[in-house]
Amino acid sequence: MLFKLFYYVILILFISLETRAQENKLFWDGRDWNQVINTVDYNAAACFRVKSAYLHGALDSRLYAYLKIWKKDQAFADDIFSETVDYLSNQELIKNIDYFYNDPLNSYIPIPSAILIANMYAERVPVENIDSYIESTRRWINNLILDLDTLNYSRLL
Repeated sequence: MLFKLFYYVILILFISLETRAQENKLFWDGRDWNQVINTVDYNAAACFRVKSAYLHGALDSRLYAYLKIWKKDQAFADDIFSETVDYLSNQELIKNIDYFYNDPLNSYIPIPSAILIANMYAERVPVENIDSYIESTRRWINNLILDLDTLNYSRLL
């Protein structure tokens, strides 16, 4: 009898662990960015390398997309990719993104947006414009996550 009870408790535990809800996630955001230090066992040098590698990949893929679009329509590519994203060095960019994600309200803003925001601060864009961009990004990502949570995938396209 005791063995059966133990068996059922273990079974219920495994089922509950397996069926717990997963969060819909489209982008790497501040929660992931802030967890990097934990994943590298609080090694500051390794944390810098991981964050730097992520930024290199994000910026390289942006350049790749720009060049692919530029082959088809140069004016359109220049219009879409007009934001400056290479104003800061890697070390400065990582420091600014770390500071940006210290605010818990910014934790779910995607890292590509944080890169733009960090460069906007560095370029001394008026704070009202930056705040407006942050608010619009928050609304956009909230609506996107809400659409995912309600399984309205047609609006994502």
